[in-house]
Amino acid sequence: MSSKRRVVVGLSGGVDSAVSAYLLKQQGHEVIGIFMKNWEDDDDSEYCSSRQDFLDAASVADVLGIDIEHVNFAADYKDRVFADFLREYQAGRTPNPDVLCNAEIKFKAFLDHAMRLGAECIATGHYARVRRVPADPGTADAVRGRQAKDSFQLLKGLDPLKDQSYFLHRLNQAQLSKTLFPVGELPKTEVRRIAAEIGLPNAKKKDSTGICFIGERPFREFLNRYLAHTPGPIKDDRGRVIGEHVGLSFYTLGQRKGIGIGGLKSRGHARGGGDHAPWFTARKDMSDNTLHVVQGHDHPWLLSKVLVAGDASWVAGLPPQAGPLAAKTRYRQADAACTLTAPADGLVAERFELRFSESQWAVTPGQSAVLYDGEVCLGGGVIAEVQVGG
Repeated sequence: MSSKRRVVVGLSGGVDSAVSAYLLKQQGHEVIGIFMKNWEDDDDSEYCSSRQDFLDAASVADVLGIDIEHVNFAADYKDRVFADFLREYQAGRTPNPDVLCNAEIKFKAFLDHAMRLGAECIATGHYARVRRVPADPGTADAVRGRQAKDSFQLLKGLDPLKDQSYFLHRLNQAQLSKTLFPVGELPKTEVRRIAAEIGLPNAKKKDSTGICFIGERPFREFLNRYLAHTPGPIKDDRGRVIGEHVGLSFYTLGQRKGIGIGGLKSRGHARGGGDHAPWFTARKDMSDNTLHVVQGHDHPWLLSKVLVAGDASWVAGLPPQAGPLAAKTRYRQADAACTLTAPADGLVAERFELRFSESQWAVTPGQSAVLYDGEVCLGGGVIAEVQVGG
């Protein structure tokens, strides 16, 4: 990029967005920082203090010599992200709020605000890349006399340990056309090195984890404040009651810790484990409020080769062609070979079916199934149905 542009950077207080702002300034762009406040409930608690993050972001802006604005999107976050988050948990599914947060807040509410400031682009500290694909002059639009438009691809970040394209798969062409990911070309070690070299005050700050904008906290305790919960039986794969759960919303498939039956022995009936094989959450039956658990990591109830996903969103605006691709059903999972088809009751544009070459572990309704063609993230959807059995 040779031309100077006005770029609004989302400064979170973390090192990735800080280095992103630095790199853009080094490239000659006019850089403005924005700190997004998106959560107000108990914001002064030990788990979620946006005040410290803002102080860190302001310190970075001071070192870099850029302006920073504090913007409150808490109402948007509660309406567009958190309400859906709670609905999904109440229904027994396990949502991924980071995916919706990116689509609705960071690349919608924030993008709209940046455009009102006269920005030509926004930038964030995500580990991903955007590639512009020049329009083909031989397209139908060009033939009809209309100017063919360039398209944009979402690519994985070059650091395989930090790639965040999974969380960005719902971004569309309009959003990607105005988005820059300056650290997507760098390994995290290099980002830390740059931050230290230029004296950024947050060079060694720990990476944030936890719920998008809500932070790290005791999760069950947090959900307990918002969700109704009814205790019920915990049953093993033989249908025997072996304990009591505190409410189905508080468990996710594949969960091992915190089930509350860790001291029980299998008495020789576990599949894939001995007397002390760990228990895993395998099913949640909302109809009779029963939590089903199994012993052994590779129990058949935890394995599946087929899923159906809905609420599909495609980066290109159109679904990819049915056929062999790769997919992730959870973040940090290696790409898994699969075949994309349309389910019997829908079109690939809205719903799709994935058949995997090898069994996938603990595929969870509510999570995202994200499709890839090599380094290109194609989009994905929300897992709705899972065919269990390895």
